[in-house]
Amino acid sequence: MALLLAAALALSSCTPGQYQIGSRTFSFPFGDSSPQQQAQPIPMQQGGMMPMPVAAGPSESFGRGPVKVALLLPLSGDPGTASVGMALANASKLAIGFIEANPNIAENITITLRDTGTSIEGATSAASAAVSDGAKLILGPLRADQVTAAGAVARSAGLPLIGFSNNPNAAAPGVYLLSVLPDAEMKRSLAYVRTQGKRGIAGIFPNSEFGQAQQAAFRQQAAVAGYQPQAVYGFTSAGEIPQIIGQALPLIQSGVIDTLFLPDRASAPGFAAALQQAGVAPGRVLLVGSADWQGDMAILQSASLSGAVFPSVDDGGLNAIRGEYQARFGTQPHPLSTIAYTATILANVNTLSMANPPYNQTLLISATGFNGRDGVFRFLGNGRSEYGLVVKKIATGGAVMVDGVKL
Repeated sequence: MALLLAAALALSSCTPGQYQIGSRTFSFPFGDSSPQQQAQPIPMQQGGMMPMPVAAGPSESFGRGPVKVALLLPLSGDPGTASVGMALANASKLAIGFIEANPNIAENITITLRDTGTSIEGATSAASAAVSDGAKLILGPLRADQVTAAGAVARSAGLPLIGFSNNPNAAAPGVYLLSVLPDAEMKRSLAYVRTQGKRGIAGIFPNSEFGQAQQAAFRQQAAVAGYQPQAVYGFTSAGEIPQIIGQALPLIQSGVIDTLFLPDRASAPGFAAALQQAGVAPGRVLLVGSADWQGDMAILQSASLSGAVFPSVDDGGLNAIRGEYQARFGTQPHPLSTIAYTATILANVNTLSMANPPYNQTLLISATGFNGRDGVFRFLGNGRSEYGLVVKKIATGGAVMVDGVKL
């Protein structure tokens, strides 16, 4: 049985195999023998609440349903991280408001928001409090180390957790990640690269934990797509950019490398500029980024990255809730807000929340998948997720979609 998320006005009107995301329709194959499903995108938000100390108890509860769901987010500590946590909390509120305002949707859940701060201890404390309070599902936290810590508490209590980190190392059976992960990004990007007739791929990755996860995904998905990377480079600081470009230059000039993956958004403009300074003409090498590039103005306004492509969720979902979010919270939604909105709607789905037991793994890892504000996705048994992604190209004034949604 297909398990669907509300994407438009009436969840109850969606039938198995039908996926709505905003006002557009896409086709997605799910499973080995399923017919193509139709899909369309959704919107998102951000806002402000006063930070509260870790382990001070629930900051707020919203929703009127019988099933308790915990939402763990950083609402205190580092101001930048806390502002993202507050944005996600606001997005969850907006989703609850959507549920309450729609007579066709049952009100199944009550969300209890708990502050994790930015520490592992804070995440552990918040998860333990959620378990003691009788939560049947935990949503969040945001950072990978906090997801791992809270996930350990949830698993010991037999509860599923749906975290918001994009680091695949935080995933585990019963600990699911709702963000777009490197595997999904690389799979989608490599499929597009192949349609462009490119054959010589290479990648440059930071020597960080997440950079290593990106590199591993690049190698694995390249092998699946039938590619043998011509070179893979690692770096620790921006000072190494000239040296790495110097090593790659002979392979580029000889045509051995015609595509270069630069998923790290912080360093991508520097590598692209160094290529041009080394005499590599624009367009000689196809530059490929990551979903992290989405909305990054330093990326979108970089002249050296003009023509580069990157995978992305369809931003119709974010745009669809932008107006309501701004009207309610007085600010623009953070790009990650769609994740919390999706998680909240997902938690309320009848077939998940009212199951016995609620949110059991068989239902969560349905091959049919779900539909959320960022499009169609599905959870895998190892806790990772797969998304339907578009490919965008950097052009004057921003980015334009050059290839539609594919899973």
